[in-house]
Order: sequence, then structure tokens, then C-alpha cells
Amino acid sequence: MKKLIFIAALLVSSLTVKMADAQVSFNLGINIGSQPDWGPVGYDRVNYYYMPDINSYYDVPNHQFIYLSGNTWRRSASLPAQYRNYDIYNSYKVVVNDRDPWRRNNVYRNRYADYRGRRDQVIIRDSRDPKYKNHWNGHDNGRHNGWDNGRGHGRGHGRP
Repeated sequence: MKKLIFIAALLVSSLTVKMADAQVSFNLGINIGSQPDWGPVGYDRVNYYYMPDINSYYDVPNHQFIYLSGNTWRRSASLPAQYRNYDIYNSYKVVVNDRDPWRRNNVYRNRYADYRGRRDQVIIRDSRDPKYKNHWNGHDNGRHNGWDNGRGHGRGHGRP
């Protein structure tokens, strides 16, 4: 009888380990919770957003903007003052999952030139999709958009 209980316990524990392994590997490819409220809906995994209106990028996993300053690509938690009038919530963002896309910026700039000035993209903040229900705990604290109070440059993605 003790052997039977031991075998049953061993079986249950091995199934639990297998289920935990499956759960971990399933979640590794999804970063919905890292995407800012102003990001476009429909993507479970995003590395970068390309913003054609300002020819700049946003690194989703690292919560940093990447923009051209002179001849150098710079990273920052916020956009520089020259983009203070850029409306990140209503401007079009292109999802790019290539590595270091700014290194081939001419390709992205030319490919997405027609997206400049578009204002018809649904963003995470405005989505009713259940997968975004608990995004950012259901609220925008005013710092997820790269600006303070929606004006001026601020603290990037807005991690508290």
C-alpha cells in the first residue's frame, strides 16, 4: 500500500512539474504587459514600434525611445524637446520585430512613408479586447505616453 501511495505521489508531482514547464515556456513569447497604453492592439509580442511621423523607434522591452540626433542614434526614456508636439496616442506606430531596426532605417522610412499623418490606429488604451483588461492595472497613470500630463517631454514609458 505504501508503494502505491508513493508511486501515485511521484506521478502527481511529475505532472505538476510538466505543467509548470509548459506554462513557463508558453509565457516567454508574450509581452502584452510591457507594451505601453499608446501601442497598437493585436500584437502579443513586440520588440519595437517605428513611428513614421518622427522617424524614430520605441524599444518595448527596454522602455526607451530611439531617435536620430545629428548622425547618431540615441536612446532615452523620453523623446527630446524637438518632438514635444508629437501626439503619441494618435500617431501611427508600426510593429517591428527585427533586431536593431534603426540600422536599416532607410528601409523602414521608405516602406512606411505612406503611414505618416495617419490617425486611424486603435491603441491598447482604447481596446475592449479581454486580453488587455488588466493592462497597466486598468489605468493610465499619465506617464505611459512618454510625456508628463500629455504635454512636454517626461519619463518615457512611465514605470512607477
